[in-house]
Amino acid sequence: MAILSKELSSKAMVPVCRQIATAYEAGIPIIDVLEKVGEQQRNSSVRRVLTTIADDLRHGDTLAEATNKQSESLPPLFVNLLANGEQSGKLDQMLNELADYYEDRLAMRRQVASALAYPMFLVVICWFLGSFALGMVEVALDGLDGRGGGISGIREYFSEYVSFQIRAMIIFGLVAAIGVVLSRMGALGWIVGLVTTFVWPLSVVTRKLSLARFFRSFSLTLSGGLGMLQCIQQSARIVSNPYIAKDLMRAIPHVRHGSTLVEAFQDSKMLTPLSREMLAIGEQSGKLEYQLGKAAEYHMNEAQHAIKQAVGAFTTLIMLAVFTLIGGVVIYFYSSLYGGIADGLGI
Repeated sequence: MAILSKELSSKAMVPVCRQIATAYEAGIPIIDVLEKVGEQQRNSSVRRVLTTIADDLRHGDTLAEATNKQSESLPPLFVNLLANGEQSGKLDQMLNELADYYEDRLAMRRQVASALAYPMFLVVICWFLGSFALGMVEVALDGLDGRGGGISGIREYFSEYVSFQIRAMIIFGLVAAIGVVLSRMGALGWIVGLVTTFVWPLSVVTRKLSLARFFRSFSLTLSGGLGMLQCIQQSARIVSNPYIAKDLMRAIPHVRHGSTLVEAFQDSKMLTPLSREMLAIGEQSGKLEYQLGKAAEYHMNEAQHAIKQAVGAFTTLIMLAVFTLIGGVVIYFYSSLYGGIADGLGI
């Protein structure tokens, strides 16, 4: 997200990669491709980045040098693969691979957002109706006690309720602003990651999605000609979870000292037994890139199943909370009503 980071989002990268790949395959020089595609972009950040890269190329920079100057806005994976594509003469292939990668990543994010839409809707409804109902009970009880109530009491309560919600929204806005600041400082990922990595059912979804991203990126960087150490490092950063990334990068020193991938990832707590088996088969058969792709596909399917389970669990918990709230309001109303009657009768 642009608010949380200066890096271009997957949503912005999808059309850029696909348009550049299509135009370059058609035989248009890369400088002209970047200029034309950049001019078509509605997003001013994307337009600025592409036109600046084209200008740098005209002034003699290589594609690697020009994209590296925009590393604050461009994802590291994009910069590294373009550089390797330029050096290996496979730039068109790398552009298409990047387009497929960002399309898959965007589709995954949209699926997660769509799955969480209904539970979040229930949370919002529960908040507004629950807080409103509790206040109305007080108004009704005051009316029965002769301390107010009626139309004037309801009007007064509406005013108080609106003020309460405005204060709540201000607090929510402040929390969101703090979140943006922490994100810019790089601390938000550690805070959010602590919950999503270790708290069920979020932990299951997070680990499956992270491994799917890791293996997909690993396969992509390996096909792009990056060294094994750089592949692991770049792919681990792609998971966007500092705890999982740290766990995966523990393999780097082992690979540096000559260990196989299976041996290097032996201490990883995040890799599943099946993914270790796929790595072993890939190394033994010489088809590591293919096996990494299959591992990414497997974990993506597992993640989709985990998302459905997590949404079901969240929906159940929210419905239980709603029923508990309704039951609490009813019990509070009648206990206060009959308690007042008993006090009036001296019982």
